[in-house]
Amino acid sequence: MRKSLFIVSVIAAAILTSCGTAVQPEQVSVNPSPLAVVGNQVEAEITGTFPVKKFAKNAVLTITPVLKYEGGEALAQSVVYVGENAKENGQTVSYKEGGKYTQVATFDYVPAMAKSELYLRFVARTGNKEVALPDVKVADGVISTAKLVVATAEEVKPQITADKFQRIIQEVQEADIRFLIQQSTLRNSELKSQEMKDLHAAIKDADTASNKAINKLEVAGYASPDGNMDLNTKLADERQTKSQKYLQKQLKRAKVNAEIESNVTAEDWAGFQKAMEASNIQDKELVLRVLSMYTDPEEREAQIKNLSAVYKTIADEILPALRRSRLILTTDLIGKSDDEIAALAKNDPRALSVDELLYAATLTHDNAEKMAIYTTVSEVYPADYRSYNNIGMLYFLKGEVANARRSFAKALQLAPANPDVNYNAGIAALAENDLAQAEQYLGKAAGTQGDLKAAMGTLYTMKGDYSAAKTAYGKEATNNAAVQQILNEDYAAARQTLARVAKPNATTAYLAAVVGARTNDREAVYENLKVAVQRSAQMKTKAQNDIEFAKYQYDEQFQAIVK
Repeated sequence: MRKSLFIVSVIAAAILTSCGTAVQPEQVSVNPSPLAVVGNQVEAEITGTFPVKKFAKNAVLTITPVLKYEGGEALAQSVVYVGENAKENGQTVSYKEGGKYTQVATFDYVPAMAKSELYLRFVARTGNKEVALPDVKVADGVISTAKLVVATAEEVKPQITADKFQRIIQEVQEADIRFLIQQSTLRNSELKSQEMKDLHAAIKDADTASNKAINKLEVAGYASPDGNMDLNTKLADERQTKSQKYLQKQLKRAKVNAEIESNVTAEDWAGFQKAMEASNIQDKELVLRVLSMYTDPEEREAQIKNLSAVYKTIADEILPALRRSRLILTTDLIGKSDDEIAALAKNDPRALSVDELLYAATLTHDNAEKMAIYTTVSEVYPADYRSYNNIGMLYFLKGEVANARRSFAKALQLAPANPDVNYNAGIAALAENDLAQAEQYLGKAAGTQGDLKAAMGTLYTMKGDYSAAKTAYGKEATNNAAVQQILNEDYAAARQTLARVAKPNATTAYLAAVVGARTNDREAVYENLKVAVQRSAQMKTKAQNDIEFAKYQYDEQFQAIVK
């Protein structure tokens, strides 16, 4: 921002003097000028000079910055300057040498300050004689472009916490047929095991049940990783073939029509490692280390056999279970149809699981219907945080931020560490300018599916930390991101960002006009202001009072747009 220099003139009829001279500072400058809102405050650094031999030795001068706007004024903290012989407390000004006047004025921003003026108010006193001098204007204010950053659903979208509904859930059931060493004969004891009985029952159930279907049947033949590769390959293949023929015969008897997929593993090293890891065999870590060191099957087998102390235990406890064929059934468990779920959500919601109910809300585009369903979820499943979060999301989309915050608070009681709920609570706090709470929530939102970059960029811009905002936004193409670029005086980037906004609105065009004003592009000002007021008539009043367009206020073309 630029500085402004004013010569403070003496207007008062009664002026305190010493040796016939005035006591006010001269050549007052203000930085920035015009004033600008940063965060929620307007701050001005005011400096000036007390000329030599003009500040009376017994004078007291109180200077109060005053920001005047339509309907009111705001006063900053006063500063007192005193002459060399004055008895009051204050900053001493030498009569002979003069002195420096410096003051930082801070005002809490209110929207009416967008069209305002900064004055200095003087009260001078010598002894018992006090004179209030006329207020002197020293700057215009306030550039309020930073306040175009908003935490609405258009700029920071709330995040739904989704259902986990799956139409088809797959269940897997397995059974092993074990074989004697170097054999592939199917034994009755294996075929009549409880595992096999359970598998046959599951196959029949999957074939006949209305809500189930056989997805896949597999038969895999294995050999343990001992002995030579040729023998193991032959054994694994024979075990698979015989097991598959047996299963096909059982399917035919049960009148089940299903294809069988086959697979063969000649040496089951993966099964061997898994069994070793689950065992309590002494020196198992040594065996596992051998598996990690050697990849060649023959070398692995030789090294393990060299561990004579442990190999006998391996041969007795691990290898027999690897001489097998594995029968694997994958069943599709088919859930309710969309029509069934939608009907039950209205008529009998307790017949649905929480995920089915949450899924029901996705079957309608009517937010009122969604709200009714999420409310039902909160009543039927009050311990599930997702309903409260999604209710808050719908309130936020409607602009009912207070209601949204209450709903997000309930969700946080149930899931305080959930990143999506913390993200939503954070953007709702931003919408109410509760920056401390917003920062606290967003700090816990890492991992959210929401647009955390946009939220953090908005937070930093609202706080007035434009450098951090730039980093947070990255390449986001939103109105808020463009505001940050304007405040960082990166006007080329702002133009590009505004051109990429997915759904441009009145604010998009208004910001483009601001960029035009700041870069002295008169045509860009007029062209974009026309679009802005076409999209929202409220932009007329804003433009009339916006100091960004001060130098265009009296142009006929400008007046034609905003009148």
